[in-house]
Amino acid sequence: MKIIIPMAGRGSRLRPHTLTVPKPLYPIAGKPIVQRLVEDIVQLYDGKVEEIAFVIGDFGETVETQLQEIAAELGAKGHIFHQDEPLGTAHAIWMAESVMEGEVIIAFADTLFVANFSLDRNRDGAIWVKSVEDPRSFGVVTLNEEGVIAELVEKPQDYVSDLAIIGIYYIREGEKLRAEIKHLLDHDLREKGEYQLTNALENMKEKGAQFVPGKVDEWMDCGNKHAVLDTSQRILEISTAQNEATVHESVALDSSKIVPPCFIGRNVKLTNSVVGPFVSLGDNTVVTDSVISATIVGDNSQVTGAVLKGSLVGNHALVEYRPKNLDIGDYSRIRE
Repeated sequence: MKIIIPMAGRGSRLRPHTLTVPKPLYPIAGKPIVQRLVEDIVQLYDGKVEEIAFVIGDFGETVETQLQEIAAELGAKGHIFHQDEPLGTAHAIWMAESVMEGEVIIAFADTLFVANFSLDRNRDGAIWVKSVEDPRSFGVVTLNEEGVIAELVEKPQDYVSDLAIIGIYYIREGEKLRAEIKHLLDHDLREKGEYQLTNALENMKEKGAQFVPGKVDEWMDCGNKHAVLDTSQRILEISTAQNEATVHESVALDSSKIVPPCFIGRNVKLTNSVVGPFVSLGDNTVVTDSVISATIVGDNSQVTGAVLKGSLVGNHALVEYRPKNLDIGDYSRIRE
């Protein structure tokens, strides 16, 4: 099995946090999004994952090394491919065309999931879907009477189905998908200005390929600030339910309290503070005289005298509020 992870997007909806850290490497409960994604796939797949291909933009050597290490930790060979122009999902996957042989899982690195991967190898592939209230912003599938995917429709403005494609695909024969993507590129067949994976899959289906829907129990988006915070909360809840250690043994507490669930990284120092629930603090971060909930703080940051809720604080950041000296008369109000 090979895994292809297209992740070249710039993550503009999550700025300014993606100006220095690519969105797929943004930490969720202490792990980058892309690491959690591939770990979940490897854990649920009932075979050997031999290669993992990451399709990235110009993220730099440090990121490339980190991705190679993620693959190595999972016992797979890592590959780095570059997509220099944002020409669509099919074009991104084409960058990794050299690994499209045999069984392939394609997973876009802006989503996490809870699912039971049970692959039907008698079918040509599977497309994981989730019912959504408003399908107009998604690619969707329709099903025939046998439960096989009948049609793939990219962002329909008129209702055809509420089964949204979540960005995870299984292809039994990667060579066939490679041929269909090549056909799109060779003939410059674009939709809305881009080469779409759904069009390549639709062409495979028209030639007799049968795809079945894969169902997920939960689909967690990581596309914007609020989605990241919601996903972080859910991952912390799952980690706690699975009795995973989320507070590192090196954490130093001084007149402070941690309200679970939280992720607290290495060498974090808490002084006169209450942290949690649903807080992630990166390595070497220092929190003093503060109350923090439902917030993610990066590595090597400092928070002093603050009350934070529903916040994202990056790496090497300083959040500092100074004490006020006030003379307040009767019936006064101060709001910040």
